[in-house]
Formats: sequence, C-alpha cells, structure tokens
Amino acid sequence: MKRVVFILILLLSFACSTSEKQTVELSCGQCKFGLTSQEGCDLAVRINDKAYFVDGANIDDFGDAHDENTGFCEVIRTAEVSGDIEKNRFKIETIKLKD
Repeated sequence: MKRVVFILILLLSFACSTSEKQTVELSCGQCKFGLTSQEGCDLAVRINDKAYFVDGANIDDFGDAHDENTGFCEVIRTAEVSGDIEKNRFKIETIKLKD
C-alpha cells in the first residue's frame, strides 16, 4: 500500500510541474518590447501581446544580442517555450528557437 501511495504522489508531482509548450515571441524586453522596469538588455517573451522578462535564460545564451540578423536587441524571434508566469515574470523551463 505504501508503494502505491508513493507512486501516486510521485506521478501527481510530475503532472503538476510540467508546463505546456507554446509558441511565443522572444527578444530584448527593453529594445523590442518597450519594457522599462529594468535597465540594460534582458531577455523577454511576448505572449498574447503582453511582454514578460524571462528568468532561467540569458539574452546572450543564443549568441550576440546585438548581431544585426539574429540578435535579440535587433530582431524579434519566434520560439517554442515551456514555463509559467509567476509574479509578472516568465519562469522558463525550455526554449527552442523556430527561426
């Protein structure tokens, strides 16, 4: 019986912690999305026309943020992400760039 209860608790904890993947816009919050609550360039997502700064990934994790063709301070890119919005920030779990 203890094993069954343990397995059920384990399965429930996995089910509650997984976030659904969604396609979002990913770019610099200050340069491209007009966010002003932080200074400097920081990664942000835009979901349903609302932008959120990202926790769990850095703007330079995907190359030079100021590269004119791919940098997040220069272009808005599309990505498939998973994570949750908490305290008006996006807690990112996974990121896969689509372009």
